[in-house]
Amino acid sequence: MMMLRSITLCWLLLSMSVFADEQIDSVRIWPSPDSTRVVFDLTGKAQFRLLSQQSNIVQLEISNIDRPSLGKMSGQSDLIKDIRVQKLASGRGILLLVELNRPAREKAFGLPPLDRYGHRLVLDLADPQAEQAITAAAMQRPQHVTGREVVIAIDAGHGGHDPGAVGPKGTYEKHVTLAISERLMTLINKEPGFKAVMTRTSDYYIYPSKRPDVARNKQADLLVSIHADAVANRKAHGGSVWVLSLRRATTEVGRMLEQTEQHSELLGGVAEVIKDSANERYLAQTVLDLSMNHSMTTGFEVARQVLSEMSKITHLHKKEPQAASLGVLKAPDIPSILVETGYISNPTEEQKLKSASHQQKLASAVFVALKRHFEQSPPADSWLAQKKGIVPTRGQPNSVANVSHSSAQKNESANRTVESIVNPRNHVVRSGESLSGLAKRYAVPMSVLRSYNKLTTDNIKIGQVLRIPE
Repeated sequence: MMMLRSITLCWLLLSMSVFADEQIDSVRIWPSPDSTRVVFDLTGKAQFRLLSQQSNIVQLEISNIDRPSLGKMSGQSDLIKDIRVQKLASGRGILLLVELNRPAREKAFGLPPLDRYGHRLVLDLADPQAEQAITAAAMQRPQHVTGREVVIAIDAGHGGHDPGAVGPKGTYEKHVTLAISERLMTLINKEPGFKAVMTRTSDYYIYPSKRPDVARNKQADLLVSIHADAVANRKAHGGSVWVLSLRRATTEVGRMLEQTEQHSELLGGVAEVIKDSANERYLAQTVLDLSMNHSMTTGFEVARQVLSEMSKITHLHKKEPQAASLGVLKAPDIPSILVETGYISNPTEEQKLKSASHQQKLASAVFVALKRHFEQSPPADSWLAQKKGIVPTRGQPNSVANVSHSSAQKNESANRTVESIVNPRNHVVRSGESLSGLAKRYAVPMSVLRSYNKLTTDNIKIGQVLRIPE
């Protein structure tokens, strides 16, 4: 019995000592245009619960921390008025009080240790007022009288509490990507007929899966995400360009079909015709598949041109576009590429990536490739197309996500689009035929034929039925 009491007493003392050691080390505030993230750095895993918001005060109760101290605080946000901490009336645990200047939607979750960070308690605050302002600004994007601008969305990888890869000499990927992105934006905005928009304009964090949404809200024709690679092998070096994988694109199309409001928005005027159709889901999927094919083909073509220009100023780690299932490359309705500008984990390349002159060269290489692509294949309703003498044809959208910029043409465009996909052409493969030969015969890029028929290789068999998109 005495032994049992001794064990119990030791356990209680150990629990109390562990409990007493846990505390908040620091608080970091990371604002962005439409939200704010508050990160509480902890010595151990927090046992917490988020209480209901009262009078614009968010309350977080942590039961396994007893010291009412916030430690060092850094950062500020227009949304946050004050952060306080007090002991609970029970004497065990603390209450975090985050006072806001206006109502916000809150979400809290814990994060385990990662890299140089320990346990963290994260409070995300979405600012509805700022969200509305951003949406209103996006809807008021000015149009050229003689044709619209080609819109390029530039995504500077990482940001805020997420530094990305860190070089041997302490260079943060988030700083390199923002510097290159800003230089690229300047080049694009100086070019007539082009306009650049940024997913982030300073040092704050955006979820990778949300970045394509920013591009979509800006009606972007292309999303370019800028990154710097890192691996354990410090000898690895060189740039590469990544595009959306077919598997990821197909998955995202499926998700869009499950979200009626989202795929209706993506289909534009086509959605009004499809809504009254007996084969609504089939038609919606076919239209989104066409959009996906267009986006993936465009992304691949742009990626090859970017690699061609990058090869003139730096070594290429991969000489052909690489396909990946990355969060930022998830939009099957927006052509997207991810540019790895080099290996920040390589000491020599880290030094180059920090250099303003090399950053400018990288930005110029990407810009030249983008400019050449859109001058060769301009969107039909753009100023570039009109300058080239291309007259936009009704029912000829650049992509299904952007069916028409004129509401008067929406339904007619939709009718023509639906007519072209209700009865897709089928081709039965005969002896001696190849995928490349069929691509030339029907004037359809091989990548489109491959993705449209969900082919994993270029091999086709006699008797195989291929669907040929109009």
